[in-house]
Amino acid sequence: MSFRLGNTALRDVKVFEPQIEARSTGAFFRSFDQDWFNANVSRGYLFTHDEQAVCPRNALVGLTYQVQNPRGIVLRVLSGEVFAVALDLRRMSITFGRWTGEPLSASNCRQLWVPPGFAHGYIVRSEVAEVLSKASSPRLADSERTICWDDADLNIDWGVAASPIIDRKQRNCVDFNVAEYF
Repeated sequence: MSFRLGNTALRDVKVFEPQIEARSTGAFFRSFDQDWFNANVSRGYLFTHDEQAVCPRNALVGLTYQVQNPRGIVLRVLSGEVFAVALDLRRMSITFGRWTGEPLSASNCRQLWVPPGFAHGYIVRSEVAEVLSKASSPRLADSERTICWDDADLNIDWGVAASPIIDRKQRNCVDFNVAEYF
C-alpha cells in the first residue's frame, strides 16, 4: 500500500493520503509508513510520540511552535473535520510569513506534514473532531510559543463566522511581527 503525495502553497508543507483498500469487512489503509515518509515527504525525521486531542466545533488550536528543538508535526483527523494551517517562520525562506491551509477529515484521510520552523494550528469544522499529531521531537513546555490566530498582518482565513473557542495558550499569544523566528 502506498500514499498519494500533494503539494501546498508552501513548498516544504506536504499533504499525503493513503490509498484505501475496500474489503468485505470494510476499508483498510496504512495510516503511516516511516520508510515511505523518508523517501517521499522529508528525510531525517523519526517520530517520538503521538498526541491526540478531542475538540468541539469552532475550537481553535494554535498557532503553536517550539523555539528550542523545533518539532515537525504530521496532523491527521481520526473523526470529524478541521481546517489546518501552517505558517512559515523561517527568516531565510522565500515564503517567510506566509501561510497555507488544508481541510483534513476522517473521510478524506489526508494528513498534513508541517516541518520544523513552522507554526501550526487548526479549527474544528464538525460537531467534534479527534486530531492525532505525530511529533518529531519531545514537547518542551518552556520552549513553546503561540502566535495570535487573528493577527491582522497574517490575515489567515480560518472560515469562522463567530469568535472561536480558544485554549489557554492563546492568552499568551504574540503578534507575528514580535514573534521569535528561526
